Amino acid sequence: MSVIEGAVDVDVPVRTAYNQWTQFECFPQFMSGVRRVDRPRSSMTHWVTGFGGVSREFDAEITEQRPDDRVEWRTVGTPRLTGSVRFRSLGDTRCRVTLRIGFTPRGAAERAADALGLVRRQVRADLRRFKEYIEGQGRETGQWRGTISGGQVEPDSDRPPPHVPNWPTG
Repeated sequence: MSVIEGAVDVDVPVRTAYNQWTQFECFPQFMSGVRRVDRPRSSMTHWVTGFGGVSREFDAEITEQRPDDRVEWRTVGTPRLTGSVRFRSLGDTRCRVTLRIGFTPRGAAERAADALGLVRRQVRADLRRFKEYIEGQGRETGQWRGTISGGQVEPDSDRPPPHVPNWPTG
């Protein structure tokens, strides 16, 4: 399994960066390999990706989610991916976003892309684009402040506040 890590310091409060990251449907706006993300349930996402001419669809379960701290996930079935994103405050108006992805390359093209560092470069570029995206807006497009532990949404954390746009249904 290959592991890719990257971090970026963002000039917004940790709450703003975290809130934006929970808006998975916006990922195609700053992640070059992501075509679409749907969130049919609070703890499940459906992804459509493309990299190097190869398209994939898969589901990912959110296994841990703690507001302003972290989101962790793993795919259901193939491809085999795990990941986490952590948020650390660097003061009132700045934070660090650290992304860690583990994956098993499938096929010769994916193994070559991994060996050449192409996947690592894409992940780091996506982090830089996230920084530009959220700093350019200056605020999040929505939020989901629920807590997930062991893939289970904790009681009452799935109830949306009345002001949250784009609330996931299901």
